[in-house]
Amino acid sequence: MFKQQQTFKKSVSFSGVGLHTGNAVTMTFKPAAVDTGIRFKRTDLDDQPEIEALVANVVETTRGTTIGKGNIRVHTIEHVMAAFHALGVDNAIVELDANEPPVGDGSASPYVKMIREAGLVEQGAQREVAQITEPIWFKQGDSTVVMLPADRLQVSCTISFPVGGLDSQYFSLGVDRESFAEQIAPCRTFCFFHEVEHLMKAGLIKGGSLENAIIVRGESVLTQGALRFRDEFVRHKILDIIGDLYLLGRPVAAQIIAIRPGHTVNYELTKQLAVKAAKRPSPPAEVAAAPAKATPPPVSDTGEVDSVGLLKMVPHRYPFVMLDRVLKLEEKKAVAIKNVSINEPYFQGHFPGHPVMPGVLQLEAMAQCGGIMLLKGGQNAGKLAYFMSADNVKFRKPVTPGDQLLIEAELTAQRRNIGRAKCTCKVGGEVVSEAELLFLIHG
Repeated sequence: MFKQQQTFKKSVSFSGVGLHTGNAVTMTFKPAAVDTGIRFKRTDLDDQPEIEALVANVVETTRGTTIGKGNIRVHTIEHVMAAFHALGVDNAIVELDANEPPVGDGSASPYVKMIREAGLVEQGAQREVAQITEPIWFKQGDSTVVMLPADRLQVSCTISFPVGGLDSQYFSLGVDRESFAEQIAPCRTFCFFHEVEHLMKAGLIKGGSLENAIIVRGESVLTQGALRFRDEFVRHKILDIIGDLYLLGRPVAAQIIAIRPGHTVNYELTKQLAVKAAKRPSPPAEVAAAPAKATPPPVSDTGEVDSVGLLKMVPHRYPFVMLDRVLKLEEKKAVAIKNVSINEPYFQGHFPGHPVMPGVLQLEAMAQCGGIMLLKGGQNAGKLAYFMSADNVKFRKPVTPGDQLLIEAELTAQRRNIGRAKCTCKVGGEVVSEAELLFLIHG
């Protein structure tokens, strides 16, 4: 993560129409002084008012994030904010001659291109990076977002919609310039065909078309050209999360776990983070404190670890300790159990009429089991294992209250501080989920 604040080397402009307002607009990124933050400037209005891109100025989160002061508004800023957050733009004036940035192709790629064209220059002040020491979360209906301590931004997201044409999707990545530009920025906004009439009656998507959005109609996906990724929908949700988080006013270092997120829950999580950040200022980036190290695992002669010992091994706490007991802990293999109770907090909103354990939490259980295995004794004792990515993720059968998950992790490769593990969750001897996970050993 960058140590110094950054702004643009030169100004750069881009023209188009706003997604929701349909207004023609020219947007210009301009350099700004140290500690300016991100400000949107309405050059089409008298006195050219500026609105700081801060969570305190959010006035609407329906189908996009809108900031405002008095009766002045700037709509749908999340894609611009995501590009700024990921590419390290700390200070900028975003001039608009209308009330919404140009939508471009519905992704953040046009804004990444603008940033690269303008170039970035380091400034004479250190960045402040927001970090937490304990989990925070927000839940609304069947949407949940959770933030866990970490030393970089990692986002894991699961979506599932009860319509044809859009299956359950999961994606996770560590966010940096390259991963964002290649894996997230190209992903476009989307909606369902049955929503179009309602959105139009609400005065939205006036600038929407198949050139800048994806429409899901039954089993069909309507868009200009093919999908850019098979899981473009969940990747776009991650784009929105990255943008909404930057309304904190500084970059965020945390692990985000999101289930069916939206702008409202993103905003509420960021609002909670803003309260915590106000109580405890973040240190400069180069001396930002790492999460507390876990103590070496208290392993019995049989390789078991009870629930009390488990808490000494993992940095997680309620409600995100996804293991109850470790049955076996060897140098290259770990086996643990998780008893799925109807009292799990996520069942209040995740299919309450038909409770099913979210796949992303099964993945988290596998990650915790694999992390414990990597830290067993030797040179890794007392360090932390950060979950970096997941490949070949498959969810085969639903997990319901009363099931006992048997989680297995087997080391398949390790080089220096990078480890890869093959992990499975089983119920009654049958595989219900599996994945290949990549870890970074830190400390």
